Amino acid sequence: MQITPAEAVQFIRANTEIASPSILPELKLHLATEITPIWQATEATLTQANVDPPFWAFAWAGGQALARHVLDRPDSVRGRRVLDFGAGSGLLAIVAARCGAVRVRAAEIDPIACAAIRLNAALNHVEIEIIEDDVIDRDIGLDLVLVGDMCYERDLAERLVRWLRAEAGRGVTVLLGDPGRNYRPTEGLVEVARYKVPTSLELEDRVEREGIVWRLMP
Repeated sequence: MQITPAEAVQFIRANTEIASPSILPELKLHLATEITPIWQATEATLTQANVDPPFWAFAWAGGQALARHVLDRPDSVRGRRVLDFGAGSGLLAIVAARCGAVRVRAAEIDPIACAAIRLNAALNHVEIEIIEDDVIDRDIGLDLVLVGDMCYERDLAERLVRWLRAEAGRGVTVLLGDPGRNYRPTEGLVEVARYKVPTSLELEDRVEREGIVWRLMP
C-alpha cells in the first residue's frame, strides 16, 4: 500500500504548523512543533504505507546553516542551475529559488516529503521541480548541488560523497551543510562558513549546534 498525494497533504497539515526555522525568519515552512507526536503518528498510521520517518518536518542544523549562507550571499546561486539533494522540506531549494537560480530541482525519495516540498514552495511563492527518485550516480546536468544533513548513515554517506566528488571533478560546485554528523567526510573539504543554530534536546544532544558549510572538492 502506498500513501496517496492527498493523504500526504492531509498528514502534513494535521501534524505541523506554519513556522520559521530558528535562523531563517524570512522563510515559512510546515514544521512539527512537537517532536514525539509526529513520530508516533508516523509509526501508528503510516507504517503500512511503507513511509519513512518524518525527517522533512524539522529544520535540521546543517540545512539551516547552508540556507542562511545562501540567503546572505545570493550571488552564489543567482543564474545557476541548482539541485537540493535529499531535500526533505525543500528548504534549500526554496532558498535557491528565492535567490535567483534559473532552475531549481529537489531530489527526494519520500512521498510525504515531496508533498511537503510542494506545500512549502507555495508558502514561499517559488517554483521547484521535484524529482521523486534516487539521483545518486546520475548525470544531473546542473551547476550547483546543495546538501544539508545527509551524512548520518554510513552507506548513504559513502555513496553520496563518492558521486558528489565525481560531480565536483566535472566542475559542479558542491556545498554541504553539516553540524558534525558521524559520517561526514574527513578529507577534501574547504570550510566556507559556520553558524550557531538553536535546536531541541528531543532532536539533538544539545540545545545548540554549530552548522558548518563546506565545499566538497573532487
